[in-house]
Parts: sequence; structure tokens; C-alpha cells
Amino acid sequence: MAATVGSEDARHSDVAESVAAPEEPAPEPAPEPASGAAAPLDDGANDSELSVADARDRKLVRRARAGDGRAFEELVAQYQHRIFGLMLRMIGNRQEAEDLAQEVFITVHRALASYRGEGRFYTWLYRIATNTCKNRIKYLRGRNFHRSVPVEETPEAHAEAGDGGPVVSLSSHIAGPEAMTEGTRLEAAIQAELAQLDEEHRLLIVLRDVQGLSYHDILRITGLQEGTLKSRLHRARLALRDRLKPYMR
Repeated sequence: MAATVGSEDARHSDVAESVAAPEEPAPEPAPEPASGAAAPLDDGANDSELSVADARDRKLVRRARAGDGRAFEELVAQYQHRIFGLMLRMIGNRQEAEDLAQEVFITVHRALASYRGEGRFYTWLYRIATNTCKNRIKYLRGRNFHRSVPVEETPEAHAEAGDGGPVVSLSSHIAGPEAMTEGTRLEAAIQAELAQLDEEHRLLIVLRDVQGLSYHDILRITGLQEGTLKSRLHRARLALRDRLKPYMR
């Protein structure tokens, strides 16, 4: 392709070139445990043993469960751009994405009492978000719905992912005016073709190649087995590569 893509590390590579066999994820096939009403937080891990972000989330969750509204607002502020970005990539319509993101946090607020604290808070949040998104896609299927927003023009779609990994612009690090033009063209092409993929394949590419989540976290979010995740992501990348062939030189 004409654009020169930076390669600071493997997770900053261009999505269009993420077609090699995926790296080995850490074995973690088990899904999040089922929710139970008023479940106590699992204190098996001390806050000192957690990452800074996970310890912060755990403390905020404790406060929010105790009725501290400001603590929940802090959780929303921490993750709202990432959840909106996920919705926008999956749905492609800004108004729908905004409505979905709001719906996700309403659901989280109502379900917070059942959050057991096993695993990372944001993987639990992402599981709610992905299920909400899948349900909306089913609802919109067959209706006169159109994807109306060029995603690259929406900063929230590229909000920093923090501990979950870097959010990668689909056109990646492109240098020079001509390359920037090419990068914008490729960005639009990738988003358009990404929208044509099966929703399960699209989700895996967005989680891994756009939002930079680890395989370990994607396993917990999706509930997939390790082998299934690897094979589906590989097929998704191959499908996207095939669709992008007319745009690449």
C-alpha cells in the first residue's frame, strides 16, 4: 500500500495488515461468573496486588454500591469514551452509538449490586456493552437503518484505552500530505468494509485491533474458548483483508 505505517509495537500495526495468525493468548476460557443479587465483592485479591487502574475501579465500585453517586460518575467518566467508540465502530451511526452508550451505563448502574468483583471491572462493563450492542444490531436488522458518521472524524472513537491497550486509528501513523490523503481514503475503506463483516467478526477486530484489548480480556468479555477466539479472529482478519484488496497497492 502507498501509506507508510509505523510499527512501534505489534499492537500499533495497521488493521489492514493484521492478517497473520494471532499471537497466543493467555489461557483463560472461563466466562465471568453469573450475577447474583446483592453479591459481595470478592476480596481474594488485595488492592495492593492489582494494577493502579483495577484498584481504582474496585474502590469506586465499593463506594458506588454504598450509594456514592460521585463514585459512579467517576466510573462513567473513565469509560464513556471507550464504550462510545465501541458502539460507533459496531453501529456506525453517532446517534445510535450515543443512545447505546447511555443505555449501557444505565444497565451497569442497575446491575452494580450483583457485580461480584471477580475479574476486572472493565471486562464486566464490556460484556454488558457487547451484549447491548448485539441486541440493538438484531433490532435494527431489516429496518431502514444507515451508518451515517465517518468514524475517523469522531475523536471519541479513538479515546485512549488505558490499561486495556491502545486504541489504534485504522489508518495508523501516516506521514506526509500525500500519505495522509491515502490514509484517510484507506480509513474510510476499512470502516466501510468492516461494517460488511459478520457482527461477531467485526466485534473481535474492534476489540483487538482497534481498541487494543488483550486476548485474556477478550476471552472474559466474549466467553469464547481460546481456540475459538483465535480461529474467529484469524478468519475475520482474512475476510477484511480480502475485502480491502481493491483499495491496496
